[in-house]
Amino acid sequence: MLSSQDNVNISFYQPPAFLMIGIPGLEAIHGWISIPFSSMYTVALTGNCLILLAIVRTSSLHQPMYYFLSMLALTDMGLTMSTLPTTLAVLWFDQRFIGFNPCLIQMFFLHSFSVVESSVLLAMSFDRFVAISNPLHYATILTNNIIIRIGMAIVARATLSLFPVPFLLKRLNFCPGKILLSHSFCFHADVMKRACADITVNILYGLYVVLSTVGVDSLLIVLSYALILHTVMGLASPRERVRALNTCVSHILAVLVFYIPVIGVSMIHRFGRHLPHIVHSLVAYLYLVVPPVLNPIIYSVKSKHIRKAMLKVLRGKGQN
Repeated sequence: MLSSQDNVNISFYQPPAFLMIGIPGLEAIHGWISIPFSSMYTVALTGNCLILLAIVRTSSLHQPMYYFLSMLALTDMGLTMSTLPTTLAVLWFDQRFIGFNPCLIQMFFLHSFSVVESSVLLAMSFDRFVAISNPLHYATILTNNIIIRIGMAIVARATLSLFPVPFLLKRLNFCPGKILLSHSFCFHADVMKRACADITVNILYGLYVVLSTVGVDSLLIVLSYALILHTVMGLASPRERVRALNTCVSHILAVLVFYIPVIGVSMIHRFGRHLPHIVHSLVAYLYLVVPPVLNPIIYSVKSKHIRKAMLKVLRGKGQN
């Protein structure tokens, strides 16, 4: 005969592990799909490492703009490493199981680095505004001490925002038959839907995190560029206007590369439930894999100073 304690234990269930699909409907060709994914991960890690080394080894790049770029490179490496182990394990070795607690840890870091990336892009827009609107006091406003404080605030913001999420999931009761995840990593919205319980609190808190971080950041970035345009239009010379705007091109492209997939993921999770699972999966991969791949390419192509410094690193030479 079961005791009351046994009944409590039976009524509350958390799976020991989740089963990751990978890319739904394409399981038979995961080996082939692993080739472009492996290439993208290699480009992302190599490109961002080169940017970091170029900035560290080149004294002429020890400026606020490039310090923020190094933060972006570090964040992109963290975002890449958050999904790389499980994605390649699924595609290469068909290792689809991930433990419940490791899944929550991966989810925390994955979403934390996303929030950090959004915050860094906002800081970079502020950097461009200061550089264009007040160039004579640029170095005195964005001192090394201020940049360190901004970096610490960005990390603290992401950590505090995402810290409750794993605990909100651990309190939920899950169904024994619902352990199939739609991706090769743990995504909050995906894990949350596997619960057989009221997930209203999780939905509301997830919405709050998105609006208070990525949502607020995007609005402030738009405001920053509105102020930048106002300042640029006040410049007398058309050549000065073009030169000022040209310093923002790389950052604008990085913002678009990050926010367009973010908007796509949000729209699909809210309104695209009728769409095939493969669409959800591919948009999520675009959101997590593409920005770390493209950001080093954007900055190496658009910034002559970064390109030269990266070439010096590849040749094994230092630069003053």
